[in-house]
Amino acid sequence: MAVVLVVMAIVILAGKGDWMIAGYNTASKEDKEAVNVKRLRLILGILLLVIAPLLFWLGDYSDKTTGLIFSGIVIVLTVVAVILANTWAKKT
Repeated sequence: MAVVLVVMAIVILAGKGDWMIAGYNTASKEDKEAVNVKRLRLILGILLLVIAPLLFWLGDYSDKTTGLIFSGIVIVLTVVAVILANTWAKKT
C-alpha cells in the first residue's frame, strides 16, 4: 500500500494525476478556476509521501498503541491538508 501511495504522489506531483484528486476532478469549470492546482498538487503529493513511510512503520509493529498513534498522526495530517487545500490553494 505504501508503494501505491508513493506512485500516486509522484503522478500527482508530476501534474498528470489531477483526475485522482477527489472533488477537483468533478468540480465545475468555475470551481476549478478558483483553485491554484499547483499548490493543491503539492499539498496532496506531500501528504501521500508522508503517510507512505508511516505505513512501513506500522507494518513493523502489531500492538494497539502503535495503531492508535498511526491513526492519530494520519488524522492530524489529513486535517492540516484539508485546511491548507481550502486556504492556501485557493486563488484570491
